[in-house]
Amino acid sequence: MPAPDTFAFTLTLGGRFAGTQDWTLHLERGSLVARVQTDFGGVLPPVRRVQTSRMHPRWLTSQSYSEGDGRGRAHFETTFDRRAGLITLRQGREEATQPLTTDHHDPVSLLLWLRARCAEGVGQDQPPERQHVHLTGGRVLIQRLPDVDVAGTPACGYFLRPGNAYVYLDSAPPHALLRLIQPTDFGPIEANLSTQAARPRPDRERRRRR
Repeated sequence: MPAPDTFAFTLTLGGRFAGTQDWTLHLERGSLVARVQTDFGGVLPPVRRVQTSRMHPRWLTSQSYSEGDGRGRAHFETTFDRRAGLITLRQGREEATQPLTTDHHDPVSLLLWLRARCAEGVGQDQPPERQHVHLTGGRVLIQRLPDVDVAGTPACGYFLRPGNAYVYLDSAPPHALLRLIQPTDFGPIEANLSTQAARPRPDRERRRRR
């Protein structure tokens, strides 16, 4: 089994430190599992949130998703049972089901799915696209934005609504998540990748080949 893929973000609110976010991706029993731990702090109240997403390793559609504080049972859980054709939602002691009629994403699998979309679209001369995906709360409209530079790195950009969130990914493999901007009651929280692996410049790569 390959080593887990790990990366981290620094959170800011109005340019001030607002916490950290750590991602771990690994394969487990034929599924891709992502664990995202967010520790708010600085200008925000000290709160921990742990999100766990189990998804199809190729299509990146959600198989299950949970949120909690990482110290006990998750406060919120969603399971997508394709065989039974049911979505099961649990919040505290309450449980509800609804028909599963199409593939769904969760907040974590959606970001990784966008990474795959960025990889597919690099180098293609296409106008900004609009697409819908399904979360348990309803449909999400995804609009492809013009390519931009994020801290000097060429990036794919996406706008998500509802939520009015922005997602930016490195245009070059492995298409890392570079920046996430999410409106909150406190204001827009910006997450920036803490460490970026240096990529050889084209001229440096040519000299190396010589």
